[in-house]
Order: sequence, then C-alpha cells, then structure tokens
Amino acid sequence: RLPGEKRDGRVYDKSGADVTEPYARGAEAALRFAKITGCRYAVLKERSPSCGSGMVYDGSFTGKLVPGDGLTAALLQENGIMVLTADRLSEINPCETEATP
Repeated sequence: RLPGEKRDGRVYDKSGADVTEPYARGAEAALRFAKITGCRYAVLKERSPSCGSGMVYDGSFTGKLVPGDGLTAALLQENGIMVLTADRLSEINPCETEATP
C-alpha cells in the first residue's frame, strides 16, 4: 500500500485517495482484539495516521508533524487503553499489571 497521512480527520494515501475506511476498520479490529485479550497498554508506531500518539504527519507528505493521534491510537485511548511509543515504555508501571498464570 502507499504511505498514508492524516489530514482534517481523514487519512489519505500519497496519491491523494481517501483511505480512511480501511484505517477505521483496522482500528475497530484492534479495539476488539484488545478488549478480548484484556489489553491495558498498546505500544504503537509513532507519527503514523493509524498508530501515532501525540504527533502525526500533517498530510502534506513533507515530513511535517502536527499535534494529534492516529485513528487506532485515538480509539484505544477513548476506550481506556494507554497508548505508548517504544520510547515511552518506562511509563508502564509493572505493579499495576496483572500477573499471567
């Protein structure tokens, strides 16, 4: 697939096609899986239109970042799942996680 970036709440690929629907379906699938598995934390790729948390590419495909969250990151956060990037893993408190039998 072509690279995608988020602009005005929608996701567009580099050719200019609106690809929001497949991204939204992916976000819903991730949320369903997270709920089934009891997920409390998600480590996602920074800056992407799906997984970005805090900063995402602005949709111009020039590398410019703007404040915001990707579709999956936003949906998970709205449902109480803490979204982190790999450089923020230290924010997970192991005392809060449940032990796996």
